[in-house]
Amino acid sequence: MTDIQKLIAKDLLKIKAVFFRPDEPFTWASGIKSPVYCDNRLTLTAPEVRTDVENALAETIRAEYPEAEVLMGTSTAGIAHAAITAHIMGLPMGYVRSGAKDHGRKNQIEGRLEAGQKVVVVEDLISTGGSVIEVVNVLREAGAEVIGIVSIFTYGMQKGLDRLAEADVKNVSLTNFDCIAEVAADEGYIRPEDIARLIKFRNNPSDESWIGE
Repeated sequence: MTDIQKLIAKDLLKIKAVFFRPDEPFTWASGIKSPVYCDNRLTLTAPEVRTDVENALAETIRAEYPEAEVLMGTSTAGIAHAAITAHIMGLPMGYVRSGAKDHGRKNQIEGRLEAGQKVVVVEDLISTGGSVIEVVNVLREAGAEVIGIVSIFTYGMQKGLDRLAEADVKNVSLTNFDCIAEVAADEGYIRPEDIARLIKFRNNPSDESWIGE
């Protein structure tokens, strides 16, 4: 566990952007029971946490993608993070809509993007990876060279890992499910014995045998 992973994990838990409730699971739209709730938009309304997140995103991009020329946020959650991080780094930014507008110039990519530019996609959360890979594909079709993704948090679900590998795109997250679970246990948000239940959920969300353990 790196210092950044631990710091961001503590921050997300503190403001309940990530909230564990293994004994009273949440129900996803798909019907899957989940012991965790995640809303990284809450980082935007917590100035100290927001500062940690944006500085960490900038530091990560400098370290992992030093050749980055443009930051592109995912719509909508990644837009603000891309904008603030780009400001810190002195880089241009834009964002990719979930679909092309049906009026005006009918853009799907907002902001100036030249063919061949090296782009880093900024995302808040990666679970199964579907939405962020759609953004990568739109940028590639527009002629951009997508050199990678940076995200605040990833579940590390196998489906997401497989999709990223298939799309041949690298993702670096500030923190991850395993790290947050460990920090949550250390700081009393959950019991130490809950960690194994949480990991069991993450490894196979459709298997509900962790409930009641």
